[in-house]
Amino acid sequence: MFKEETANISQDTILLIAYSVIVIFSLLVFVIGFFILYQKRKNKFLLAQLEAQRIFEEEIASSRVEIQEQTFKNIAWELHDNVGQLLSVINIQLNMVLHKVPKEYEAPLTETKDLVAKTIKEVRSLSKTLNTDVIKQNGLIASIQTEITRFNRLGFIDATLTVLGDEKPLEAKDEIILFRIIQEFLSNVIKHAKADKLIVSLHYKDAFLDIKAEDNGVGFNVNQKQSSSGMHTMKERAKLLRATYKLESEIGVGTRLLIEYPYKK
Repeated sequence: MFKEETANISQDTILLIAYSVIVIFSLLVFVIGFFILYQKRKNKFLLAQLEAQRIFEEEIASSRVEIQEQTFKNIAWELHDNVGQLLSVINIQLNMVLHKVPKEYEAPLTETKDLVAKTIKEVRSLSKTLNTDVIKQNGLIASIQTEITRFNRLGFIDATLTVLGDEKPLEAKDEIILFRIIQEFLSNVIKHAKADKLIVSLHYKDAFLDIKAEDNGVGFNVNQKQSSSGMHTMKERAKLLRATYKLESEIGVGTRLLIEYPYKK
């Protein structure tokens, strides 16, 4: 009798332990499942916040670019319509005066007239590189070539453009942004680099457009130039295109701009 009671107690104890283990295991599974679900929802919420922040920043950057492009367009119109017209009038007046002055003044007046004519040509050429509509019409390659031709014509630098691969169609707004990045780099080369050679290359690869621009100028310490507005603008424009951007420079060797622009699917 005692043995039977002992056996029953042992069996009840085992069942109680088994039930306890099952309950604890179930609670553990529930807690782990709840934690995983909570983490997934938390991560989803954080990702949604990051995506919203990215979209907001892109919209701000896009608005800033649109304002800048409109400003460039206005400047282009002013240069072409107002400054260009005034210079044309000056050139006409010089041409009229040229036939009425004594012989000794003809040579300097002719030289001045030629200089004004050259200035008119450069002003109109500059207005084309500032006008968004002209860049859209001409495309990226022709717009870069116009800028390089202008530099060579003025004798600022020996500049060349190389195009490799099969040209692929790009969105017009992306071409404008890419051109502005390159234009900013070229402008900095002319103003600061003291270089005599400039090479720009566009390589149309299967998945992306590889852009390189480099000079043989004095170079600079990239880390000390991070506050430069021009560098910041180039970087922000590249970010807007989701393109990789890198600016390398070595003092006494030169500066190089590297951009990889992924084609839009």
